[in-house]
Amino acid sequence: MVTLAEVARHAGVSASTVSYVLSGKRSISATTRLRVEQSIRELGYHPNAGARALASSRSNIIALMIPLRTDLYVPVMMEIAIAVATTARTHGYDVLLLTGEEGPDAVRRVAGSGLADAMILMDVELDDERLPLLRGAAQPSVLIGLPADTTGLTCVDLDFKEAGALCVEHLAMLGHRDIAVIGEAPAVYERHTGFAERTLDGLRSRARELGVRVLHRPCGGGYDTTAGTLARILDERPGTTGFVVQNEQAVEPLLALLRQQGRAVPEDVSVVAVCPDQLALQASVRLTSVSIPAQEMGRHAVERLVAKLDGRATDEIMLIAPELTVRASTGPAPSAAA
Repeated sequence: MVTLAEVARHAGVSASTVSYVLSGKRSISATTRLRVEQSIRELGYHPNAGARALASSRSNIIALMIPLRTDLYVPVMMEIAIAVATTARTHGYDVLLLTGEEGPDAVRRVAGSGLADAMILMDVELDDERLPLLRGAAQPSVLIGLPADTTGLTCVDLDFKEAGALCVEHLAMLGHRDIAVIGEAPAVYERHTGFAERTLDGLRSRARELGVRVLHRPCGGGYDTTAGTLARILDERPGTTGFVVQNEQAVEPLLALLRQQGRAVPEDVSVVAVCPDQLALQASVRLTSVSIPAQEMGRHAVERLVAKLDGRATDEIMLIAPELTVRASTGPAPSAAA
């Protein structure tokens, strides 16, 4: 392993000069800095993490709290996590992944141990019990999600309320007046998970404005569960012609069940999904959808956190505007077409 002293000899400077170049604690001439940086690259030197932490009082680690629940779509969660990790590396930070269901205990552990310089939290609930601890922690934090009370917090998320409104607007414009929402698993609503509640709020609010009836039913996903949910919807509202799906695991079962019942998409019923573009494009019918910008959310969260660490930012709320892409799964309601 290459040492700092070897870098100093190679560059023809003192060991303290190399240390100052790495830490940025003192002004070094541009010529000397370039010579030291070239020696670092040529020799393949990597600073010792423990020594660097002692010298700077920083660990250069970001803690990412991402409970991997079975009732959430894991690929989206992991896409966000990968975006966080890759963006963090460009800023010189590593990521500590915390996947346990520790809740507030995880925040206490990170805040009390100095294990990480900052925290990013996912799977945010409206009344998340971790928030009081975050507000009192010395380390800065960013939420990927939006709680009910954002005071003293920095949050990055898709504007899920507007996403729900867009889905209703699109179907209403096509003449659909009875719309069913196939939602996330029941446990997601029982926890008052922010993204699911906000989507539903947007759907219902815009539906009232447009005179559209909306029936929401949670769904565990999978073929059998989706079949039961669809049967209940059609029993309660047999005139349903539009579906909004916010449950990636229910998308393909729903399309298969509609085919089996002889309901053509989009001639008889229209389907809009809130889901990743990849899923919308690979479905058996290319889905009209509101995309989930997972990579953008992860990248913005890290950039805002690094700005807070550097003293360049204050608390703020960033909601990414949703975009609805029309594909093959939506068309005029049967009565409108006639």
